[in-house]
Amino acid sequence: MNVVQLQQIRRLPAVAAITGMMVLTACASAPPAPTASLQAAQQAIVTAEQADAGHYASGELGEARSELTSANTAVADQHMLVAERLANESRTEAQLAFARTSYLKAQAVNDEMTRGNGALIQELQRSSGDRQ
Repeated sequence: MNVVQLQQIRRLPAVAAITGMMVLTACASAPPAPTASLQAAQQAIVTAEQADAGHYASGELGEARSELTSANTAVADQHMLVAERLANESRTEAQLAFARTSYLKAQAVNDEMTRGNGALIQELQRSSGDRQ
């Protein structure tokens, strides 16, 4: 065995390791686009909009829209894990906007009923005072 052959044999493990890494990298594919998460976020935004969240919870609704836009950008850039996280955050923000809207609407109805009850009580007291 001459010197050249020994050098080639010594390089063999390094070449094999590099080749192995290249093969693994080539086989590793990007995860699929998180279409279900994106659709769920979009649907949650539509539901919040239909509940008038733009009026009652505009901050949360705006954040949900922004995160959905960022998620779609991440998909275009092939950053699928980031896209899924952003889509989930968007859905959560939209659900929060819907919940806040529902709460504020219910609170407004409750306040109106309380005022109406107060007016009825005053009328009853006035009416009972007239009879005495």
